[in-house]
Amino acid sequence: MSDRERADLVYEKLLARAGERWVQPRKERVARVLTLLDDPQRTYRVVHITGTNGKTSTARMIESLLRAHGLRTGLFTSPHLKRFTERIMIDGEPIADAAVADAWDEIEPFVGIVDAELAATGDEPLTFFELLTVLAFVAVADAPVDVLVLEVGMGGSWDSTNTADGDVAVFTPIDLDHADRLGDTIAAIAEVKAGIIKQGAAVVSAQQPAEAAAVLRRAAAEHDASIAFEGEQFGLSAQKLAVGGQLITVRGLAGEYADEYLPLYGAHQGHNAALAVAAVESLIGGATQRIAGDILADGFQNATSPGRLQLVGIAPTVVVDAAHNPHGAAALARSLDDSFDFDEWGLVLGVLADKDAAGILGSLLPAVTEVFATAPESSRAADADTLADLVEAGGRRASVHASLAEAADAAREWASASDRRAVVIAGSIVLAGEALLLAEDEDWKSGWRS
Repeated sequence: MSDRERADLVYEKLLARAGERWVQPRKERVARVLTLLDDPQRTYRVVHITGTNGKTSTARMIESLLRAHGLRTGLFTSPHLKRFTERIMIDGEPIADAAVADAWDEIEPFVGIVDAELAATGDEPLTFFELLTVLAFVAVADAPVDVLVLEVGMGGSWDSTNTADGDVAVFTPIDLDHADRLGDTIAAIAEVKAGIIKQGAAVVSAQQPAEAAAVLRRAAAEHDASIAFEGEQFGLSAQKLAVGGQLITVRGLAGEYADEYLPLYGAHQGHNAALAVAAVESLIGGATQRIAGDILADGFQNATSPGRLQLVGIAPTVVVDAAHNPHGAAALARSLDDSFDFDEWGLVLGVLADKDAAGILGSLLPAVTEVFATAPESSRAADADTLADLVEAGGRRASVHASLAEAADAAREWASASDRRAVVIAGSIVLAGEALLLAEDEDWKSGWRS
C-alpha cells in the first residue's frame, strides 16, 4: 500500500466517526487520549487562535512569520479546501502522507481504549474532529516542531484544541456565529472563546465590540495574562494598494514596520497582518523585541491565504472567497470595492443550509450586479432555487445552475462581455474548495475560451 493510500485510509476511518458538525462540550475525552500518549501537545510552544472570522488567514501569517525566524513550525487549521492533509502543515507544507499514517498507527490502540471507556458510561465515541486534533498534536510532535499555530475548531473553552496550553492567545473579531452552540449574544460567545486564555499567557486581540472586549479583559485578569488590543497597544497605521496585494504600515507592540508588502487582497487582511505581528512579538521577546526587517519581509512575502480573495482566473478576472457568514461577506464586499477596479461583479453563490444565507446576501448584494445561484457538493447545501428567490427579493437578477461548473461557466461568459466585469465565487468554504479545483482543472488563468 502506498503512503497516499495509507493516509486516505486514515481519513476514511475519521469520516466514519461522528461528523465535524457534531459537537459536544467535552474536551476531557481528548485529554484522556493525550494522557495515554504522554501529552504530545506539551512538547512545543503554542499560539492558539479563536474568533469568528479571519482565524485561518491570521494563523497562516503567524506561521509564516515564525518560520521566517528559522523556527520549525506546525499549523493546524480547519476545514480543508482540497485535501485533508492541508489541515496539518509542517514547515509551511501539507503534512506528508507517511507522517499522517505513522501518527495514526501510534494513536489507534489508545482510541479503542477510550472509546470503550466512553461506551461503558453511555457516552458517544470519539468524533472526527476530536481525533483529527489528536492526530495533529502527535504528528507535529513527531516532526518535531518548535511552535504549533493552532486554530480552534469551534468556540474555545470546550473545543478539543483547548487541551493544549497556548503561550499566546489570539482573538480575531468576535461576532454572532454558531449561536445554537456558542450563545445568542456576542458576550456569551466571547465567554466561550475566552476559555483559551491560560495562566500567565499573552493575549492579543483584534478590535472587538465593547461587550466582547470586556469579557476578554476580565478573563485575562483572572489568569494573570497580559492583554493588548488592536487600536490601543498596536494596530494598522496605513495601507495602500500594490500590484498583487498591498503595502501596509503596522504599529507593533515593539516598534513600527513601515511600507511592508503583503501579497494578499482586502483591507481586512491588513488588520489580520497587524494581529499576526503582535502575536509573534508576544511569543518571541515578550513583546519587547522588534521583528527584524528582513525576517518580517520574508514572512509576509511567503504568507498565503487560500480561498480568501484568491485570484484564480484572468480575462475575465475570477476571485474565490469563503465568505460563509455575514461578517465575512461584509469584509468581502468592502474588498471588492477597495482592492479591485471593476464596474460590475457577477456573484457565483453557494451556501450551506445551516448558514445565514439572508445575512450573507444582505452584505453582498449591494456590491454585485448579477447572481448565479448553485449548491455546494454537500448534503448540507442550501437549495439553489431558494437562494435565487432571496436574491430577487433583494433586487438583483439571479439564475439557477445545477452545479458549480455550470454556474461558473455562465458567470465567466457574462463577465467576458466587458473588461469592466469580473466574477467572485463565494458563500461557502466547501464551494471555495470546489472552485479552486475547477479553476485549476479548466485553467481559468488562460482566459475565457474563444
